[in-house]
Amino acid sequence: MNAPAPHDMLQPLAIDVVSVQSQVVYGRVGNNVAMPTLQALGLAAAAVPTVVFSNTPHYPSIHGGAIAAEWFAGYLQDLGARGALGQLQAVLAGYLGGPDQAGLLADWVAGLLQQRPGLRVVVDPVIGDHDSGIYVDPAMVEAYQRHLLPLADGLTPNHFELERLTARPVHGMDDVVQAARSLLTGRTQWVAVTSAAPELGGEHALRMRVALVTREDVHVVTHARVDAVPKGTGDLFSAALTGHWLQGASLREAAERACERIVQALERTRQARSAELLLPSDPVVARAMTAQAAPAARAQAIPSPA
Repeated sequence: MNAPAPHDMLQPLAIDVVSVQSQVVYGRVGNNVAMPTLQALGLAAAAVPTVVFSNTPHYPSIHGGAIAAEWFAGYLQDLGARGALGQLQAVLAGYLGGPDQAGLLADWVAGLLQQRPGLRVVVDPVIGDHDSGIYVDPAMVEAYQRHLLPLADGLTPNHFELERLTARPVHGMDDVVQAARSLLTGRTQWVAVTSAAPELGGEHALRMRVALVTREDVHVVTHARVDAVPKGTGDLFSAALTGHWLQGASLREAAERACERIVQALERTRQARSAELLLPSDPVVARAMTAQAAPAARAQAIPSPA
């Protein structure tokens, strides 16, 4: 029998993406969405939780809270201490537990960038949405502006978050482009605005738009509006865009493929009548659809009365 190799001779697990986001016990938001999405694209990802909740706040009960600053900083530091970051390609940041975490994360990312200037940093500045308003500490707006936006290659705010980050009203697509370009400073090269300039009424109500804005170009991706409203679609978009971008797709292609994944996920969620987002490759989809089909199949099997 061969003796196990000494621990200091073993190779560390190489991480491609560090995903710094929320974690819930029940539901499909934050890292519960980002991790399977990145892994499905062939990327090794490490999940750093910023908060741990039983579920999202729109349910009647919720338990949990933000990760303590000491623990959060330790999670980040220990990734380096384990030698896991030698092949790191990207950091994806989403929902944070408070302004202190923004500062700690910024310090850690800044240190990585000194060692790895080619590291890609994608920030989804989670602040809120039109239907629920601001659902984080209001100080997070300034925390994102001060700490994380200057380090980001790309940002993925929704329309509501774009307005908060730029402190300006944003109505039509021209406003979206101008506001997004005001964020293109320092390292930041692109902004992908989800639910951009939503139109009310008429045929536009059947479509959704994502605006990918750079200094030189604007690319608008239009996709179907699906009659399902689960949480986590923004997390899915940022993870899918990041994953496709790392796998060699252009930013345009990455945004388009991310939108395709969202439509697929929403269609599956709607068809299964699921309370939570179902991902395109999710085995829960097959079980849910089978369960729905079973009563119909049994009904067809009952012989008609004579």
